[in-house]
Amino acid sequence: MNTVARTATRRVISNASRRAASTLKQGEDEARRAILPLMAGAATVGGLYYYIINQQQQENNNNTSYAQCLSKADNTAQSVEDKFATYWPRNIMILFGPPGAGKGTHGPKIEDMLGIPQLSTGDMLRAAVAAKSDVGLKAAAVMKAGGLVSDDIVIGIIRDRIREPDCKFGFILDGFPRTLVQAKELDNMLAEEGARVTKVVELQVPDEVLE
Repeated sequence: MNTVARTATRRVISNASRRAASTLKQGEDEARRAILPLMAGAATVGGLYYYIINQQQQENNNNTSYAQCLSKADNTAQSVEDKFATYWPRNIMILFGPPGAGKGTHGPKIEDMLGIPQLSTGDMLRAAVAAKSDVGLKAAAVMKAGGLVSDDIVIGIIRDRIREPDCKFGFILDGFPRTLVQAKELDNMLAEEGARVTKVVELQVPDEVLE
């Protein structure tokens, strides 16, 4: 009986051990199956994170390269403009014609085509007075007294105006010079600036058309 009992006991213990081992293995397998999706998810999130970071870095690098290209292009364009303004004569045009000939009509068209401003003596005079510049104050005093603005004042107004950035490559004079004295003064003033008149356009219209 003792031998039978011991044998039975060993079988019971062995079966229990196998069941316990099987249960433990099943638990490990289930735990492994439960962990795998989590690991895969973590890997996916991690991969997505690094992908996003990499894309952002590439975008930043592209933006930096684009900004550098734009800066280089701007510098090159500015360099060309500076050389053009320094070594090529400015395009200085005088537009002549009687009142009603079409200076106000064709002047802006020429202005757009050449990319240089049209300077009217009257507009420049009013702008100088409004700005209260030295020459503008002189002109204002003369006009207030009922006198005519002298050639020296007009030349001074033109000198100040053509030094502004938009006249860098040239300008169109409308309404000046009107006399030989003014023409000579204009030549002298431009010579001081290292420039000269390059074009003269006269609008001719028959008197009977203007009447």
